[in-house]
Amino acid sequence: MAPYAGHDDPRSQRERMEAGDPYLADDPQLQAMQTRAAGLVQRFNGWPAEDRAGRDGVLRELLGLMGEDVGIRPPFFCDYGAYITIGDRTFANFGLIALDVAPIVIGDDVLIGPNVQLVTPTHPLDPTARREKWEAAEPITIGDNAWLGAGVIVAPGVTIGENTVVGAGSVVTRDLPADVLALGSPARVARSLLPSQNPRLAEWREPPTESRGF
Repeated sequence: MAPYAGHDDPRSQRERMEAGDPYLADDPQLQAMQTRAAGLVQRFNGWPAEDRAGRDGVLRELLGLMGEDVGIRPPFFCDYGAYITIGDRTFANFGLIALDVAPIVIGDDVLIGPNVQLVTPTHPLDPTARREKWEAAEPITIGDNAWLGAGVIVAPGVTIGENTVVGAGSVVTRDLPADVLALGSPARVARSLLPSQNPRLAEWREPPTESRGF
């Protein structure tokens, strides 16, 4: 069967999407899921700023899983919400776009700068298949304690390792290992962030040796 034929596939479009296979996004079940998410996103983005607990409650209803002490500043946008997992103590600044056609997994203690885009959807290069509205998606994973600077774009299928920092404006098209600084478009590893390889970094982690009278 041709990859975009689909006529003999007994699975629903949602099942095809969740398997990472080509699917049609205008399927009624998927449209209903997106409409539900859009309503919750609208509520979250318009919730009174002084009612943090209420706003977090809307976010928990929207997302697949949300840890403790998570902070997301509105506006926030997503496709379904149900395929997003966020760990404890993670913070996302204004304007996060998380297109969760495939799972987006964000670890603990992650920092996400303003206007970051986490983009899982893909479209076929074949113009006929694209005209017929076929699409697919690949998951994104952000490791614990990573930091994505302002305006970072993460492409489909990318994993970013724990403790890794991605400089502002970078476009991440390939996996990044743990404990590195990555910059540019496409993002490339600039250097290690392990204190053993960068003595100056160790100064941030070691307490001062002199007494301060406390």
